[in-house]
Amino acid sequence: MKRVVVTGMGAITPIGLSVEEFWENVKAQKVGIDTITKFDTSDYKVKLAAEVKGFDPMQYMDFKQAKRMEAFSQYAVAAAKQAIEDSGLDIEKEDPYMVGTAIGSGIGSLDAMEREHKKLIEKGPSRINPLLVPLMITNMAAGNVAIAFGLKGKSINVVTACATGTNSIGEAYRSIQKGEADVMLAGGTESSITPIGIGGFTALTALSTSTDPLRASLPFDKDRNGFVMGEGAGVVVLEELEHAKKRGAKIYAEVVGYGCSSDAYHITSPAEDGSGAARAMENAMKEAGVTPAEVDYINAHGTGTHHNDLFETRAVKLAFGGEAKNVKISSTKSMVGHLLGAAGAVEFIACVKSITDGYIHPNVGLKETEEEMDLDYVTGNGVTQEVNIVLSNSLGFGGHNATLAVKKYQ
Repeated sequence: MKRVVVTGMGAITPIGLSVEEFWENVKAQKVGIDTITKFDTSDYKVKLAAEVKGFDPMQYMDFKQAKRMEAFSQYAVAAAKQAIEDSGLDIEKEDPYMVGTAIGSGIGSLDAMEREHKKLIEKGPSRINPLLVPLMITNMAAGNVAIAFGLKGKSINVVTACATGTNSIGEAYRSIQKGEADVMLAGGTESSITPIGIGGFTALTALSTSTDPLRASLPFDKDRNGFVMGEGAGVVVLEELEHAKKRGAKIYAEVVGYGCSSDAYHITSPAEDGSGAARAMENAMKEAGVTPAEVDYINAHGTGTHHNDLFETRAVKLAFGGEAKNVKISSTKSMVGHLLGAAGAVEFIACVKSITDGYIHPNVGLKETEEEMDLDYVTGNGVTQEVNIVLSNSLGFGGHNATLAVKKYQ
């Protein structure tokens, strides 16, 4: 099996339009949640979301390209451009058929669907935008990134709801391990803060109805009452180790394990005993060749819903046994909300930065937890320590569980 390393990263998030800005604001514990501005929420129970602010697609593409992409694709292309530039990769010097793309979106463009459905109802089918389908479908994030940068290798769009970003990075890692690609651009992207997006998740009673941005996304807190919808993209450059060394690339960290499972239990709730998520963590640790005692940090799925946080806690206890209380746990969603298909990718970047900077961010807003949730959920100013091995968890509707193990490169 070939070794796989991270050589570039890019991010468009509610607290920063680059990895540097995002990470500085993570360390400053900035919460990117505020009143929804994308549409009138007068008739909606949910008033808050974590919107991307100040994004200008023209900084990353020309007008014609931007016009043929919805926001989720624009975010992906922007994050991919940042990641390629960060990696120092010269695509023209590569075999383009060995540079692939694995960028997923959980939903694609609800905005395009709503906009064109309104035209259909009001003006008839002849007025539908001829580009509706390629604007809307989820695979166009990967497709547009491949087109923008001439990446002719394996191009896939893994859609596993909220596990999409993690599965996309995991499948890209597998592709390089198996020799299908030398380099993969991998991650996730999402932009679903729309009337039907917010309305649908509200009807499911999944979203927080808090009107206080600092008391809305509260992973592991006893007052948690749902997740906050976020948006954005995270894209990383994964590279076969010898390929990276040969071109003198800087190496951020090494991906050493990828574990998956299915709860096969319920369409929205994780398995109550945490057995599915535990198996994903166990599989990732087994492949990485590490014991629970060696894991420094878990970046939890940690959505701030009652079920997720309780059942994920049970999963950690199952997977880690007697070491469960010794591993530090936090959720990046406490600051950026839940980026759905992009969540795992942005959180993976937070994991890599935890390793390179020796810093574990807190669960911002966590004041008091519950009796059964008695693990080491990081609070306060976070923790400064050496970070060698990290797990990143993502759990998706439908029972999809995915975990990535990342290690300090040696």
